Amino acid sequence: MSPTESRSTSRRQFLRGIGGATLALPWLERSAMASSGRPGLRMAHYYVPIGVVRRGFFPGEADHVIPKGNLGGVMRSLGKQDPRFSVKPLTELTPTMKPLDPWKQKVALITGMDRTFQQGTDVHAQCASCYLSSAPPFSVKESAWPLDRTLDHIVADAVGRETPFPTLEFSCNSHRDNKESIYFDNISWYGTGHLAPSIRDPRKMYRRLFSTTEIDDYRDITDLVLEDARDLTKALGYQDRQKFDEYFESIRAIEKQMDRLEAMKSELAKADFEEPPEARLPRGEYIRLMGDLMVVALQTGLTNVATFMIGPERWDTPFTYDSLFDTPRSHHQMSHNQTKMIDDLLKVDRFHMEQFAYLLGRMDAVQVAEGTTLLDSTLFTYGSGLGDGSTHQYNDLPIIVAGGGERIHSGNHINMPEGTPLANLWLTQARMMGVDLDRFADSTGEIGALLT
Repeated sequence: MSPTESRSTSRRQFLRGIGGATLALPWLERSAMASSGRPGLRMAHYYVPIGVVRRGFFPGEADHVIPKGNLGGVMRSLGKQDPRFSVKPLTELTPTMKPLDPWKQKVALITGMDRTFQQGTDVHAQCASCYLSSAPPFSVKESAWPLDRTLDHIVADAVGRETPFPTLEFSCNSHRDNKESIYFDNISWYGTGHLAPSIRDPRKMYRRLFSTTEIDDYRDITDLVLEDARDLTKALGYQDRQKFDEYFESIRAIEKQMDRLEAMKSELAKADFEEPPEARLPRGEYIRLMGDLMVVALQTGLTNVATFMIGPERWDTPFTYDSLFDTPRSHHQMSHNQTKMIDDLLKVDRFHMEQFAYLLGRMDAVQVAEGTTLLDSTLFTYGSGLGDGSTHQYNDLPIIVAGGGERIHSGNHINMPEGTPLANLWLTQARMMGVDLDRFADSTGEIGALLT
């Protein structure tokens, strides 16, 4: 060990002693810090509650007018406007998907996948909590819902043993009035009845990722570790130094956002009024801050598996959406009045897609290997447990798979045969992540059209 390496090791041991653990540093492809056992892919899921407005999301459906009073009756027939194709290029994007245009060649739209609803339980609770397990109805005897161990934890059993966190669960629900059960507000489960609790507060997630124990200590520790890391860059090549620079920039940007959030909280604490029922940061900024934390966690190898729930599947949760509305709106309530509020709902769907597009851009800007970005090295899936919030349909779910690099056929619209289980996609992704599975839940096979 060289004198420089010895000093670095001693310093890290000191930092562990005063701060609980050391700040993670980015994984470098060719440096001595690389781990040959590291898996080639990461996996993240971006969950949107309450489905989408189909005519804004699905190609071809905007050409059909839905008669008033007959919304539910025609929705299923609009599920596939052109059932004759199986794969075709994803050319012109629909209004809801338009924010993805810069990354059109790195995403695949998959239509036609269904889930089977277990009768006798709440639609919204089941669609969120069972989204990543997709267990067949009445196959789980210990629960009112067909809820089993979810995909993220099954994958983490195989690829999360060498990371500090096997999985990370992010939630963008800033509300504290938990009127509904945990089944409305979580998509990640260790198993039936065993919730993997998500973190909603950006500062709590920051502390968890970087293992600082006191608010007054974490900046000093962060500064020391980043200074220590800069010493290491002197021995690195040009591309690895670029990775460190990107990493430092990400950490500092998050710290500035944290400062703003803390200042806003301090000012609000002085005011003589009740806490507003919305995020303290503007909604989009709050989501993007949580997303930045997820990107850093994937970039540094703190985890290889993450879930990101954009909002709750429950009633009475109003949010003020950036520049969309003057007053807080309940996504759920709007979805049940789609004929009158369709324009507002389309704005919300577009807003959620813009945040997804932001994360694609962040991930695509991070170089993890020569000619490869973090997005190329991640299976990043946008999806919802409902095909449409107004009709509560479990068929024709809105699914987009981004990233994956040369491993998947990106830039295509893949139209699956009617009745294809969503679990087929989960089986495909589990195998891509290196999990040896014959079957996942009610799957009937892989989605071959997605694979190269």
